[in-house]
Amino acid sequence: MSGRPVDQLDANLLRVLHTLLSERSVTRTAMKLGQSQPAISNMLKRLRDITGDAILVRGKNGMTSTERGQELLLLARQGLSLLESIASPPPAFVAATSERVFHLGAPDYLSVLLIPLVMEKVRELAPNAVLVVHALNAGFDYAAALESGELDCVIGNWPDLPPHLHIAQLFEDDVVCMVNRKHPVVGKGLSLKYYLEMAHLAPTPYMMGHRSIIDTALAEQGLKRKIQMTIPYFGMVPYILSKTDLVFTTSRSFAVQCAKDWPIEILAMPIAMPKMQFFMLWHERVHAAAEVQWLRRIVAEAAGEVYA
Repeated sequence: MSGRPVDQLDANLLRVLHTLLSERSVTRTAMKLGQSQPAISNMLKRLRDITGDAILVRGKNGMTSTERGQELLLLARQGLSLLESIASPPPAFVAATSERVFHLGAPDYLSVLLIPLVMEKVRELAPNAVLVVHALNAGFDYAAALESGELDCVIGNWPDLPPHLHIAQLFEDDVVCMVNRKHPVVGKGLSLKYYLEMAHLAPTPYMMGHRSIIDTALAEQGLKRKIQMTIPYFGMVPYILSKTDLVFTTSRSFAVQCAKDWPIEILAMPIAMPKMQFFMLWHERVHAAAEVQWLRRIVAEAAGEVYA
């Protein structure tokens, strides 16, 4: 026979090998597998050629396995079990008992409302699971992290969505401005001229080489704001606005949450702006994985509750 011996093995030969060594009889093997004795005898010959061992030899009370045959019985049993595992569907995901470690990427401005609710749901439904939230920043290649399995999915609002990833829109939000409640603009009203002349606070981009959706929308209308300061964390925004005359342009949900506990005034944008759209992205490698499908449902449900 040509080719490597391993290339001549298939599931049927492995099953015959296991049955022959279990029954120690060509006749009983043929009956058990529903095949003819000549067919089983022929496959035994093939197995002897492949393994280089007699496998079964005549003894005082019928056939007995060789020493190598005893080893092959265990290997055949393991091989058939492995093939069955490969051909069987994966076990059902049970959140209540799962100990899986989930990895979710998200910019920190979602930490005020969405991420805590996602964590609450995971803690309630999968108390033994672990959820690791990774901050997105300009030095983090989230697309590569999704492909490698470092991340299960990511949430954010991107001006350009990678075409090779799966995408689901989670929610959209209005664009508003945040200022210190004592800022003069609160009484005078925020005009477009004043908005463009004001000193702006802006987040550090979390994608290298991409303008924010605010600056992109302004540029499309031939406008540009004056960014005076940038910060890496949204949690710093209310602290800074409470001490300065800066203006921060952001989503309404974030502004409303900050205004509950800080001397913050929310002002309407003085120019028409498209709504902020937030998406969840994931790679094809986990598209059919039951546990990651569950995580995506949790994120989508949380987004639906927060931004209904």
